[in-house]
Amino acid sequence: MSQVETAGRVSPLWTFGLFRSELLTTLRRWRTLALLGVLAAVPILVGVAVKIETGDGGGVGSGGGGGGGPAFISQITNNGLFLVFTALAATLPFFLPMAVGVVAGDAIAGESSAGTLRYLLVAPAGRTRLLLTKYATVMAFCLLATLVVAVSALTVGALLFPLGDLVTISGTRISFAEGLGRAFLIALVVAASLTGVAALGLFVSTLTGSGIAAMATTVGLLITVQILDQIPQLHAIQPYFFSHYWLSFADLMREPVYWDDLQKNLGLQALYAGVFGSAAWARFAAKDITA
Repeated sequence: MSQVETAGRVSPLWTFGLFRSELLTTLRRWRTLALLGVLAAVPILVGVAVKIETGDGGGVGSGGGGGGGPAFISQITNNGLFLVFTALAATLPFFLPMAVGVVAGDAIAGESSAGTLRYLLVAPAGRTRLLLTKYATVMAFCLLATLVVAVSALTVGALLFPLGDLVTISGTRISFAEGLGRAFLIALVVAASLTGVAALGLFVSTLTGSGIAAMATTVGLLITVQILDQIPQLHAIQPYFFSHYWLSFADLMREPVYWDDLQKNLGLQALYAGVFGSAAWARFAAKDITA
């Protein structure tokens, strides 16, 4: 019996090795690096734009902005930590889910179009374990992409603006250390908010043998849902769209924290992950692998 199999089961060490290999392969692709580069550039552009505007004496408007998140932009000049919240609010509606959609859409379809899917299934992992590994890889990318935005924003914010105690949306003052902790928690919530898109993209990836088609379809569905979520006549079904509560992370900057929309968001993401994850498994388990 081989070292990777014990009593007919795949070794956990082999499974971790498969996940590590998949993650490294994903991160080595130029497409992935380009996506991460774009995400890192967004906070730089926002920070420089705010700095130039305030440097010209124009000031930054104190208007609220849609969804609560963009309201953080009026506080960036007072505390660079607010650039983290602003950058996440700016990238979450499109840039972050687009990047996740591209990676998820390519997960299975990309292997099929490259002719490597059958090779992966020759290994003792099996289809279910391979699919779970692919999803775990996409989720790891969700966290990495979110942290890239947050770290880039924190670095730019520290270089261009002062840091220190900050005022919450509710008007209370908290220490910089607590604000930094909330920024990290917000980054985790944003990453978790992408689990629905990741599962949707993985399901689409099992439907086709073309990586490009799967990526385009996933991104197209993302844009369609975003548009539908802005049509007033559809207000009755909008709470069921995976993107509807994305900007609820702003409630973590209230004192006390408002948990209602945050719980709805995480529950909705879990529902999407369960539904489309199960659909992806059902499709992949019955799929005829020819490449």
